Amino acid sequence: MDKFMQQMREAFANEALWKEFQTGIWDTIYSTVAATLVACVLGIILGIILVAGEEDGVRPLPGPVMKVLNFAINILRSVPFLILMIMVLPLSELLVGTTIGTVASIPPLIIASASFVARLVETSLREVDKGVIEAAQSMGCSPFQIIWKVILPESLPSLVASFTTAFITILGYGAMAGAIGGGGLGKIAINYGYYKYNYAVMLIAVVFIVVLVQIFQSLGTLSAATVHVLHYCHATKHHHRHNQYNKVHSAACLLSNPSRCAAHCFYTSVPSDSLYRISGRKALLGSYATIPSSVLPYKWRHSTEHMP
Repeated sequence: MDKFMQQMREAFANEALWKEFQTGIWDTIYSTVAATLVACVLGIILGIILVAGEEDGVRPLPGPVMKVLNFAINILRSVPFLILMIMVLPLSELLVGTTIGTVASIPPLIIASASFVARLVETSLREVDKGVIEAAQSMGCSPFQIIWKVILPESLPSLVASFTTAFITILGYGAMAGAIGGGGLGKIAINYGYYKYNYAVMLIAVVFIVVLVQIFQSLGTLSAATVHVLHYCHATKHHHRHNQYNKVHSAACLLSNPSRCAAHCFYTSVPSDSLYRISGRKALLGSYATIPSSVLPYKWRHSTEHMP
C-alpha cells in the first residue's frame, strides 16, 4: 500500500506524464469519434439491407445473397477484437502507412464495430410497426420512400440509443488496442502502467476512461430522449393538422411524409374507386385500401356508407 501511494504521488507530480494523459485523452476521443461515424454509416447500410432485403421486406433480395451477408456479419462479430486487429494490421499499413499509433487503430476499429452496429440497426428497424409500413405500401410508396420517410424516421430514437451503445463499445475497443501498438489512454495504461508495474498510472488511465464513458453515455441518453420527445411532438402536431381538414388529401400527404400520417392515426378501409375519384390518383390497388382515418372527412371515419 505504501508503494502504491508513493507511485500515486509521483504520478501527480510528473508534468510529462500529465501531458501524455492530455494527448491520450484527445487521441482516444478523436479515434473513437472517427471510427464510430464510419461504422455507423456502414452499419446503417448493412442494417437496412438486412431488414429490407429479407423475404417479407420492402425490397426482397435473393436468398443466397442474404445468407452470405448474414454469415459474413456473424463471422466478424465472433472474432475477438485483438485477434481481428492483428489480422487487419496489413490493411492499416496499406491505408495509413503504419501499423502503430492512434491512426493505425482506426481501420480495425471500423471493421470490428461495423458488423456490431449493423445488428443494432437491424434491431431498431425491426421495432417499426408493420402496420405503418403496410399503410405506406398501400399508398403506392416506393421501397426507397418507405425506408427513407417511414422506417428510418420512426426508428430514430432507438437508433440514437443504439449509436450511443456503439460509441461506448468502440471506446472500449480503442483502449484494448493499446496492448498491440494502438494509441490513446489504452497505450498509457499498458506501456506506463502495466509493463512498468506502476499501478497508479494504470488506475488513473482507467479513471479517465470511465469518466469519458459516463460523459458520452449521458449525452447519448439525453440525445435519445430529446429525439423521442421531438419526434412525438412533431407527429402529434401533424396529426392535429390533418384532423382540422375536412377533405381527403391522403395520397399527396402520405407520399410526401408518410411516417407522420401513418404512424399516429387510426386506420379505416376505404373503397379504392371512391378514393380514386376524390384524390385523382391510382396509387391504391384492390377493392379496399387501409389509410389513416384522420385524413378522411369526419362522417366517413366510422362508416363508409356516406362515401361518394
